[in-house]
Amino acid sequence: MIIEQKHWSNSEWKETLSSSKDVEANLVLVFGGRHQLSDGRRFEEIKEQYPNANILVGSTSGEILDTEVHDDTLVLTAIQFEKTTIEVAKLTQSEIDDSFSGGEVLAKRLLKEGLRHIFVLSDGLKVNGSELVKGFESALPSTVSVTGGLAGDAARFEQTLVGLNGVPEEGSIAAIGFYGNDLKIGHGSQGGWDPFGPERKVTKSKNNVLYEIDGQSALELYKMYLGDKADGLPGTGLLFPLSIREEEGGASVVRTLLAIDEEAQSMTFAGDIAEGATAQLMKANFDKLIDASVDAAESSSELLDGSNAELAILVSCVGRKLVLGQRIEEEVEEVREVLGNGPAITGFYSYGEVSPIVKSMNCELHNQTMTITTFSEN
Repeated sequence: MIIEQKHWSNSEWKETLSSSKDVEANLVLVFGGRHQLSDGRRFEEIKEQYPNANILVGSTSGEILDTEVHDDTLVLTAIQFEKTTIEVAKLTQSEIDDSFSGGEVLAKRLLKEGLRHIFVLSDGLKVNGSELVKGFESALPSTVSVTGGLAGDAARFEQTLVGLNGVPEEGSIAAIGFYGNDLKIGHGSQGGWDPFGPERKVTKSKNNVLYEIDGQSALELYKMYLGDKADGLPGTGLLFPLSIREEEGGASVVRTLLAIDEEAQSMTFAGDIAEGATAQLMKANFDKLIDASVDAAESSSELLDGSNAELAILVSCVGRKLVLGQRIEEEVEEVREVLGNGPAITGFYSYGEVSPIVKSMNCELHNQTMTITTFSEN
């Protein structure tokens, strides 16, 4: 695997990771600010630099490059796989009935002999991430893992963009399939939030829209706990996600608030919340958030079976970025500490993270986690 990285900032491209060999990239990952990506000139510049590559582009709530976190820039990672083949697929909302069918259709397009892994990048506001992941799971064998994330838009929640071999646009879902036995993939996803307040029962919801908890307005209950921070909803909701457990004794997932509707007294989350599920508010624990990044990196590294990671893609939640504030680079630095100096590190802050739970191959949409995918052709 041959890799180089570039950073677009202050109206110019700068190379930040050089290779001793010429890179004939077959895949280019570009993560950046929405306003920068919407300028079609940036895509044309990238295409000119890498004419034979598939170019995956997504908007972010912050860009990760090595151990640094940037805002409103472009982070480019060009990869030449030497033993691995890739194929790509893309859909727009207008081409599918719902988010589930989007995942199903993309999975079937990529499901060919030798498929090992799929990396998916989706619109973060118009696509139901939970249903998208279920669609992928329905069409893939258990031997194929899926990771990725939902595009971001800082903390604005106005518009997210995804592109594949073209200028990015709203409502798009793109997926990369990786094929061949020489590629090893690791994955890890951890949160680090502390629960507080009582556990409550979800009594009215539909997909990712929550109406009532314990028979009361979920929005009013949420506002009561937020106190003076309620005036900043939905943005301040990122600081207090919900832990959701569908079955007694089952694994919990975290859900991030995306929008509120005062008239309907409803709250829209980045993933589904099932009626009958147990819900509990969560709050930040700074040290645990950073420790979770260490755990995710260790999990992703262990799954490489002794090989050294050559590339690491980090997808972390915008809520973590808002909470950690000036300490945000600590979670990326801890990942570098675990993975060592070898791998190129790229990634972004998202509206949702896609990864198997712990070391299982069963995929889930997560919120408020650090999710890491590592690749090795060693």
